Amino acid sequence: MGAATAPDTALDVAGIRAFNRFYTARVGALRDGLLATAHPLPEARVLYELGQAEASDFAALRRRLDLDAGYLSRLLGRLEDQGLVARARAADDGRRQRVALTDAGRAAYETLDARSAAEIATLLDGLAKDDGRRLLDAMRTVREVLEGAPRPQAFVLRAPQPGDYGWVVQSHGALYAAEYGFDASFEALVARVVADYADDHDPERERAWIAEVSGRPVGSIFCMRRDERTAQLRCLLVEPSVRGSGVGRALVDASVAFARQAGYAEIVLWTNDVLVDARRLYERAGFTLSKSTAHRSFGRDDLVGEDWALAL
Repeated sequence: MGAATAPDTALDVAGIRAFNRFYTARVGALRDGLLATAHPLPEARVLYELGQAEASDFAALRRRLDLDAGYLSRLLGRLEDQGLVARARAADDGRRQRVALTDAGRAAYETLDARSAAEIATLLDGLAKDDGRRLLDAMRTVREVLEGAPRPQAFVLRAPQPGDYGWVVQSHGALYAAEYGFDASFEALVARVVADYADDHDPERERAWIAEVSGRPVGSIFCMRRDERTAQLRCLLVEPSVRGSGVGRALVDASVAFARQAGYAEIVLWTNDVLVDARRLYERAGFTLSKSTAHRSFGRDDLVGEDWALAL
């Protein structure tokens, strides 16, 4: 007998299938004619691909659509019978078949294209701005995960806005639990740090940054006053989805530059040896390790705390 499917996997499969049913119904993929035309989805998809160029090789068209050659040939045959597509052998190679839209096919494509754009515009117009942004972000994520599309690299650093402080606490708690097995006491520590900053900080000598990609927070850092001559870097976080894109380095560099401009003589930080990626960022920024101490914290008894410092 095969191994039973784990409960969380079964839930994931059910969730994806439920979304597929919802989405195909939402875009009308199961209707006889897509977008109130005479063309069902497979025919409409072929018309759209052929509409992107004057002509296309049959083999290239099959690869773009990821269709069986026999099935694509039957689709083209139906469109040819409707006077929308013309097929011919390539002049320079009789083994290659060239496919192109006729004038009637071009008109059918333009109708489908215009109606599709109008339908999507209507959908987006009915959404609040933030919801529309969330929808587009979710669609990008689906492509990134399933297709391996490049992740967006553009990011901005900005001051915290309402809601960001809660995001910093929640993200630290969830991420450190998942990656390092830290318990809720770590989230409580972050909450105290963030609350102290949000409740009463000196904007001339303390600053916080949120890294943002496509309108959503993906990283954080706080530069706080330890004493008159010393600044302390706290709450550095970079979401896994943007690691390697320069977000972490930009956050650390912004903190160091601010501490120097604010008149501090030194900037320090405390971290743990298990945070390998963060330690690399600190080293690249010029921090040096000054002290290591084994300790039991955050539900773990095997941690090594580290003090790092950088003279300004």
